Amino acid sequence: METQELFRGRLIDHIQLVVQDLAASRRFYTAVFEELEIDIGGEGEDYFWADELFVSSRDSEAAQGHLTGRHHLAFQARDRDMVNAFYRAALAHGGTDNGGPGERPYHPGYYAAFVLDPDGNNIEAVFHGEAQRSAAAVKITF
Repeated sequence: METQELFRGRLIDHIQLVVQDLAASRRFYTAVFEELEIDIGGEGEDYFWADELFVSSRDSEAAQGHLTGRHHLAFQARDRDMVNAFYRAALAHGGTDNGGPGERPYHPGYYAAFVLDPDGNNIEAVFHGEAQRSAAAVKITF
């Protein structure tokens, strides 16, 4: 029996979205990531990526000809103003309203906005209130 060492410390290693119109998605995600202070990490003719989100066209080698379908992705925001800026940028760059900025009942201080990206993915920016600010300083070890 072989023993394998796994890296632990976060649940998601990366996510890939395969989209119908890469140019429309690039405009949308570039605009919202600018407001969330996330840099586009790289791009090629049939893909781009930021942090651990990879977005590619259907004809990219990684996509193997298939769209990924609809997903819900939630991006962390530093504060309410960043959530609001995300929402405005998303709508101005091809997004569709799916729930404007505001408090949600999930827990006290949960402030979020929801938009549909050009492929219908439910994209959220969320600020968890003061609990998020406190948690940012906490390092969890496994």
